[in-house]
Amino acid sequence: MLERISKLKEVIENATADSLEAVEQLRIKYLSKKGEISALMADFRNVPAEQKKVVGQKVNELKTLATEKIAALKESFSTNSDRELEELDLTRTATPVELGTRHPLTIVKNEILRIFEGMGFTIAEGPEIEDDWHVFESLNFAPDHPARDMQDTFFISRNPADILLRTHTSSVQTRVMEKTQPPIRIVCPGRVYRNEAISARAHCFFHQVEGLYIDKNVSFADLKQVLLGFAKQMFGPDTKIRLRPSYFPFTEPSAEMDISCFICGGKGCGFCKNTGWVEILGCGMVDPNVLKACGIDPEVYTGYAFGMGIERITNLKYKVKDLRMFSENDVRFLREFEAAK
Repeated sequence: MLERISKLKEVIENATADSLEAVEQLRIKYLSKKGEISALMADFRNVPAEQKKVVGQKVNELKTLATEKIAALKESFSTNSDRELEELDLTRTATPVELGTRHPLTIVKNEILRIFEGMGFTIAEGPEIEDDWHVFESLNFAPDHPARDMQDTFFISRNPADILLRTHTSSVQTRVMEKTQPPIRIVCPGRVYRNEAISARAHCFFHQVEGLYIDKNVSFADLKQVLLGFAKQMFGPDTKIRLRPSYFPFTEPSAEMDISCFICGGKGCGFCKNTGWVEILGCGMVDPNVLKACGIDPEVYTGYAFGMGIERITNLKYKVKDLRMFSENDVRFLREFEAAK
């Protein structure tokens, strides 16, 4: 009997478990009514009278040992479970979580901003829901300008004031000019909205980056040099630019800027429609009326502004033919840009 107790004690002392279910199996094996310790107690009546005291003491010690061992094993799993629960972030999405990649528009936007930040520009942002003053009137738009028509602009309310979704990020420029005295050197990225039919070449929302520089003695030559530097960094060191006269209400003189086609090297191909040039942005000198409206003296300060569509630049870099692909969130399309992130 004492030998059985000794062997069982050794087994219990060395018992291990890898789960709470295994701990429960140990409890059943040793401490249940049909367990091994209960079997020892059932055999206790067969022990000689002179040994009952010693054997009884050993059996009780064995039962105590088994109870403490089972409790210790169970406690170890409870502690680990509590610790894991404390470390668990319940705000995370369910696993497994696949790593994604940056959206192509984000890749190009960040590259544009990096280039202009290297030239000393800072980033300015503003609200997408705007009023007529910041989107149109302060930027020298005439009351009967077509851009104010419902066909081009999403109006939220017309009375008592026109509230609308901004049609360009120039509204950010007017907000900065109202609150800041020159020198001002900013780029304004953001999403804009226009009431247009959605197609492969147009969408009701898209993204822009606009730039503004106001200081004393700023000239059109400064504008040309900044845009040439941008084009060379964005499209390659051999890129050439040309400026064509154009019209914008908020700049005078105004121009459209083309770059030499980086596919054919300016020789002419289907991509550039055999002209050797591709249009990428509009620009010009800030109209004095805009400076006055924003509280800046046009007799002291001059400035230039430019603006480009991020979708347009992305199309040129990656040859995406359908604008709708940028907003469809097709994972197959987005994964094509993993190498560019």
